Amino acid sequence: MTLPSTTEADAATLMQNAPDSRPAPGTKQRVLSGMQPSADSLHLGNYLGALVNWVRMQEEYDAVFFIPDLHAITVPQDPAELAHRTRVTAAQYIAGGVDVDKCTLFVQSQVPEHAQLAWVLNCITGFGEASRMTQFKDKSLRHGSDQASVGLFTYPILQAADILLYQPQGVPVGEDQRQHVELSRDLAIRFNSRFGETFTVPEPFIQKESAKIYDLQNPVGKMSKSAESPNGLINLLDDPKITAKRIKSAVTDAETEIRFDRENKPGVSNLLTIYSGISGLPVEKIVADYEGKMYGHLKVDLAELVTEHLAPIRERAHEFLADPAELDKLLAHGADKAREIASATLRDVYARVGFLPYAGTQGSL
Repeated sequence: MTLPSTTEADAATLMQNAPDSRPAPGTKQRVLSGMQPSADSLHLGNYLGALVNWVRMQEEYDAVFFIPDLHAITVPQDPAELAHRTRVTAAQYIAGGVDVDKCTLFVQSQVPEHAQLAWVLNCITGFGEASRMTQFKDKSLRHGSDQASVGLFTYPILQAADILLYQPQGVPVGEDQRQHVELSRDLAIRFNSRFGETFTVPEPFIQKESAKIYDLQNPVGKMSKSAESPNGLINLLDDPKITAKRIKSAVTDAETEIRFDRENKPGVSNLLTIYSGISGLPVEKIVADYEGKMYGHLKVDLAELVTEHLAPIRERAHEFLADPAELDKLLAHGADKAREIASATLRDVYARVGFLPYAGTQGSL
């Protein structure tokens, strides 16, 4: 049996018929962001630095938020712990104000198009280009290149696939993540140049207005789950007594004046930033309110403010975690919404690189 060959005209028809997943002119701009499920609780830096902004953005944008569990396995993971942390992260997203009816919220591994697009992008990324990504260099130097997986080396390309798959106009990131958005832009431009207009070239939305929260015990370093001591963390799911104790024990300085001075008074400045982020008051107003008062007054009031603010978030997150089947349904619904966009992008990409369309009955690209 002789099959007809695929001609250039056939290939052109495939590309013309490929769906366009880019947001239509006049619709809301699309943004995308995510946080890895790498701890048993989000901390206050995650909340004030990202989640609060997400809640605001879902009102203004076509917002896509996800939990990048594929990225999590670039380092060794306990499977049961990873599954638990993925649900915990999702529960805190929703409890913190992410509304599944206003945005698209999903788990990365439940949308296979992420890995499929990543392979195509791997094949147009230079080895030297990938090796210059700073986070891989930092982690491989810290742990040794022999211990670094190929997944860790290529994860910025998977991150580019995460972004380009949804055709967002903007990616809200901190300054330390700008390089990854730049790689996404480079790959989008390269693909568009070689194969025709396919991807929206995203812009980094650098969150200058986001609160940058520092470690309570080491206020020159960012609050991080990888901190040397847990006493520097304020976790969203911690018991309120633990949260209050850590705030009251926060490092300050030998002076007594309450003022914002990031360089000379990092500890007090960090407490003021947290106070402002939770209360919504300008730092200047808070400083004026505490004129003539001691650090102890600020710490006691801040401990009460933070614990009262986090209490309903913690309680709602535990309600979701008590019913994992319902939480999984919400995430599955989000994955279905995400796949509507992702599958259209992937079909377009596959057609443009010359892959044959799938004609079977077990689902289609």
